Amino acid sequence: MLDASTTAQLKTYLEKVTIPIELVASLDDTPKSAELAELLTETAALSDKVTYRRADDEARRPSFRIQRVGTDIGVQFAGIPMGHEFSSYVLALLQVGGHPVKISDELADTIKNLDGDYLFETYLSLSCQNCPDVVQAINAMSVLNPRIRAVAIDGALFRDEVEQRQVLAVPTVFLNGELFDSGRMSIEQIVAKLDSGAAAREAEKMKGKDPFDVLVVGAGPAGATAAIYAARKGLRTGMAGERIGGQVLDTMAIENFISVPHTEGPQLAAALEAHVREYEVDIMPMQEAVELIPATEEGGLTEVRFRNGATLSARSVVLATGARWRTMNVPGEQEYRNKGVTFCPHCDGPLFKGKRVAVIGGGNSGVEAAIDLAGVVGHVTLLEFDNKLRADAVLQRKLHSLPNVDVIVSAATTEVIGDGAKVTGLRYRDRDTDELRELALEGVFVQIGLLPNTEWLKGTIELSERGEIVVNDRGATSAPGVFAAGDCTTTPFKQIVIAMGAGATASLSAFEHLIRTSAPTAA
Repeated sequence: MLDASTTAQLKTYLEKVTIPIELVASLDDTPKSAELAELLTETAALSDKVTYRRADDEARRPSFRIQRVGTDIGVQFAGIPMGHEFSSYVLALLQVGGHPVKISDELADTIKNLDGDYLFETYLSLSCQNCPDVVQAINAMSVLNPRIRAVAIDGALFRDEVEQRQVLAVPTVFLNGELFDSGRMSIEQIVAKLDSGAAAREAEKMKGKDPFDVLVVGAGPAGATAAIYAARKGLRTGMAGERIGGQVLDTMAIENFISVPHTEGPQLAAALEAHVREYEVDIMPMQEAVELIPATEEGGLTEVRFRNGATLSARSVVLATGARWRTMNVPGEQEYRNKGVTFCPHCDGPLFKGKRVAVIGGGNSGVEAAIDLAGVVGHVTLLEFDNKLRADAVLQRKLHSLPNVDVIVSAATTEVIGDGAKVTGLRYRDRDTDELRELALEGVFVQIGLLPNTEWLKGTIELSERGEIVVNDRGATSAPGVFAAGDCTTTPFKQIVIAMGAGATASLSAFEHLIRTSAPTAA
């Protein structure tokens, strides 16, 4: 089941297991059950603290539990945790086996004190790069609190459940039988939904913070770089953002990050966070900025107000709020989001196996999505607003070579239609004839570019017609002491490496600003 290299790595990891664990399987006579039995047998053979037995006591088969011997502590997988979920499997082995969960003591105490019984069922795809974060977060919670139970379910293997529960996007999480949430979630976000007082406590903590020398708003590649450069200058630095890594977390393969031939978004995001934590940066995740109040005098304090009601002040600010997927803004799109309307072909494609789907957008992202989906779904229709595709020629040649792909240009999508529970079709207007037409399908993958996260800045600093923050070659905005970097700015070419460079530029410019206007506070 495992190759020699993976076996050797797993054996090394299992040396960190300090408490005996057992792998308890529920199997049937299918080939997938045989594969799972092979994986569990091979795993148990690598450590004297791991044992394997077959119990056949679960309705889902193949499935297995990782159980701490003599306790109620454990996690469960329904399926074979390979692909992106192999890391979740390894981490679960270690944490159930006594290896500490790496979160703050405060968050761990909150999880341990959650009152109630919780059964989390997470539907995933082995090709989904977002799913492991959710699976690992809930697994960690179940290790810290035995009243929390976690089951990770491979949607491709348990298709009857997926159809019954109308799961059309991954990860999708059910709590005690009811839909909890869908999409990428951090452990902090999950706990916040369970602990209603968490946001208020965090707001009170933020209100008590002294002014920063540099406050970075945003935690993607640009924001993380800006925070590191500021901290290396000995400045009192804060970084507040909704999620560390930003849109990188939604990126599958990264092959143009110079010196790293190949990585994936979540891996790069984890590396960014680890690097920022090497320095004395006050990291404030899950924070959405809603108002910027520029300083009224040279050397004064700029303030940023957040959704939770807290306000932070700083002698300089770096805005790095990034961008998000552009939506079509047509009837039905929001109503059927995660019910057939999705933005990630890599994550959600396997849920549409054998079905008819549409891809909206004829640029590189749209054509790549159509090519990717063509190998999984029954049929792909690509719709482009322009009268020709805009993707690279090599991608267009590949697209036109596929037998189960149709391309429609000069098509303006007008509505996503459904039956109230899921997508059933799409309406579009032929821009050449003005005729309205309809496609019967079960999924819509939107790939039409990005929108900067800058609505909250309107009327405060200068924005371009496209809503981007106008910056000069130093990253300076129209407000003194306020700088900006990354995909939210007018800097051309929205690339990770460019965002990082812009983050460094903005941070160094903020440092120069501080030198010229005031002495830094003590680090």
